Amino acid sequence: MRHANLSIFVPHLGCPNQCSFCNQRSISGAQSMPDGNSVVQLCRAGEQQLKDRCSDAEIAFFGGSFTAIDRDYMLELLEAAAPFTQGGVFKGIRISTRPDCIDEEILELLARFHVSAIELGAQSMSDRVLEMNQRGHSALDVERSAKLICAYGFELGLQMMTGLYGSDDRIDMETARRLATLSPKTVRIYPTIVMDGTLLADLYRMGKYQPQTLEGAIALGAKLLKFFSTQDIPVIRMGLHAQDTLETAMLAGPYHPAYRELCEGKWMRDQAFSLLDGKPKGDYILHVAKKSVSKITGHGARTIDDLGKLGYNIRIKQDSGLTGLTLEIREV
Repeated sequence: MRHANLSIFVPHLGCPNQCSFCNQRSISGAQSMPDGNSVVQLCRAGEQQLKDRCSDAEIAFFGGSFTAIDRDYMLELLEAAAPFTQGGVFKGIRISTRPDCIDEEILELLARFHVSAIELGAQSMSDRVLEMNQRGHSALDVERSAKLICAYGFELGLQMMTGLYGSDDRIDMETARRLATLSPKTVRIYPTIVMDGTLLADLYRMGKYQPQTLEGAIALGAKLLKFFSTQDIPVIRMGLHAQDTLETAMLAGPYHPAYRELCEGKWMRDQAFSLLDGKPKGDYILHVAKKSVSKITGHGARTIDDLGKLGYNIRIKQDSGLTGLTLEIREV
């Protein structure tokens, strides 16, 4: 049995300003706003689809700043979704919002409607980067809201972006370190994509913003995966969901539909090279968890070939004693 979300997008509602990178309709693929009736229909359909293969699904309102939308509209959506969390397949409601749209009153209201998890779009913990991208909040707002969410007993999720205007790998790694100190239960990582109709698109066209290369975004993503793993913080999403509207409106940036797998493959490649560092050339067996074999051999990965060119002849063996992305290497 696995976890799943029934995602309901509320695009571009509630945000008090326009961030440099944001075109939520293209990112989410949503072009219309859900109402209470459509939420009920979606939840009923979701129950039928998930009841036999999911143990702890959530109803997830994503796409906008949920706690900043019109209060009556927010209540309409919550009132429609809440009954499906009582004894059904859905264990609760997950929302995403801005760090400056959380306070005690809104948290008490969310608790009454069975909201179980709140994700904050932190994006960066550099005030300079936040200002350059017109986020309208500070790193202190992220810290304050995160602590308040935890104090009220909600599951905290944090979202960060890499390659923002004015940022770099060093700043992004520092963002990850500061987010980890807030003890989130989950993290999402999104490389910055240049979408048409945004300030970032204007800056890109003027030559004032250069997005990450895909290779650079993969290398940084692998480091971030490794870091959050050492902190026992699950990364539940890497990169934007594949959408026709996204690919149509995208101008530039490190988008790839299998971005996470590429990052995992890079992490495993780095492990393999590190494990062999200083060892004599020769024949070795690389032990890999069954579910991770494709990550080191698929999507154009050349780890084994590249090691062979250095004199290390590698044979991969599936190892039931290993899980995740951990590798072990043994001489033949």
